[in-house]
Amino acid sequence: MIQKTKLKKIFHDHNVQINIEAINILDDHVRREVILWARRCNYGNVKRLTPYLMWVALGKITELKDKDGKVFAIKKRSTK
Repeated sequence: MIQKTKLKKIFHDHNVQINIEAINILDDHVRREVILWARRCNYGNVKRLTPYLMWVALGKITELKDKDGKVFAIKKRSTK
């Protein structure tokens, strides 16, 4: 799912060595997150994900902005 060469370069740029097993674990984690985002879109009845609907996929975003970047709604977090 992720481009392994780009991932390796990011770690290399921060002077961290990463082996293939760690890369595979990160790849699996990213895949699971993307599946979660897709499910949230499905449950939220989003047919086409756009930048303005990213809050549905990501969840927990409390500030919604219009096309001009102005805040038009604040979603209240549930207190469960």
